Amino acid sequence: MSTLTSAPAASAPVQEDTFPLLGTDYVELFVGNSRQAALYYQSAMGFQPLAYAGLSTGVKDRESYVVVQDKIRLVLTSPLRGGTEIGRLHDQHGDTVRCVALWVDDAAKAFHTAVERGAEPVQEPYSSEDEHGTCVRARIQSFGDTVHEFVERKNYNGPFLPGYQAWSPSYRPAPVGLKFIDHMVSNVALGEMNKWVNWYADVMGFKQLISFDDKDISTQYTALMSKVMSNGNGRVKFPINEPAPGLKKSQIDEYLEFHGGPGIQHIAVATDDIVSTVTALRDRGIEFLRVPTTYYDTLLDRVGHIDEDLEPLRELGILVDRDDEGYLLQIFTKPVQPRPTVFFEIIQRKGATSFGKGNFKALFEAIEREQELRGTL
Repeated sequence: MSTLTSAPAASAPVQEDTFPLLGTDYVELFVGNSRQAALYYQSAMGFQPLAYAGLSTGVKDRESYVVVQDKIRLVLTSPLRGGTEIGRLHDQHGDTVRCVALWVDDAAKAFHTAVERGAEPVQEPYSSEDEHGTCVRARIQSFGDTVHEFVERKNYNGPFLPGYQAWSPSYRPAPVGLKFIDHMVSNVALGEMNKWVNWYADVMGFKQLISFDDKDISTQYTALMSKVMSNGNGRVKFPINEPAPGLKKSQIDEYLEFHGGPGIQHIAVATDDIVSTVTALRDRGIEFLRVPTTYYDTLLDRVGHIDEDLEPLRELGILVDRDDEGYLLQIFTKPVQPRPTVFFEIIQRKGATSFGKGNFKALFEAIEREQELRGTL
């Protein structure tokens, strides 16, 4: 799995990871119609059916479909009855990321360590089992209504988790080349960024990789600030954004308004061949933000030599940026639900460990054009 941290120099001491994570286990989204959402992620984004929980598995209050593509697992959950917590949160936020589950060796230890360091407990460690073995899980509260679940599955080899059964429909559109979650970006209110930066540092032992201020991320009208937090092995990364004062409503303000508070703004998923992946996504109906074609007139002067032909990048609207370690290619979808909230980033790293700072202005101007069309700028 890709990391954002280079190997330490031979003479540098190796620091102990105080909160070891093996990676992102799954991401659960609360959605209005889990069955239709599962079909969308299969048809449009190439996810494969994996597991199901609902009435036929003894679950009475919700229905969940699990889809997978390489190392990415999405759980799509909807309420089955009125008056549920799931329904309340979906009513407030629309389709939203509820849980970012983290894969650990020892879920009870991770939970108790986090709580001792100041995390708010949501669910004490508990074991569940079926014929495939035993799984241990526990939950803590993060920003807004987002929770982290610690998942210990070393003694479990079922299709997903106990309580789920394998889901094997005949409809299986081909994958599009998505590999793993590179990072997940959260939006918080003005003045809240440093609070959550410190929370991830103090509670979960994350380190700050990069900081961007309103001079780095601004246009004529709007601005934001961002700090990127990463766990010890670099497998879990959370850029945290807050709005900055501007002449008009920023994308962060728009998100907070329509989402009804803080949450995950976008999920960045990695590919080894962004041209073929984005071509497949486009052909399946995924819509992307576009920058002016003049962006490509001076692209190679700015980033130097790249392996890819320029014309397919121009045709698809793929952005390129370089840092000291190499370069990256990235593109952003439009929101994937009615509210202008959650979207996806497709990213291919060719050595780069950064986040596309050189593309910020062009990208944010593209977002502002969409805001203007929505009448929310």
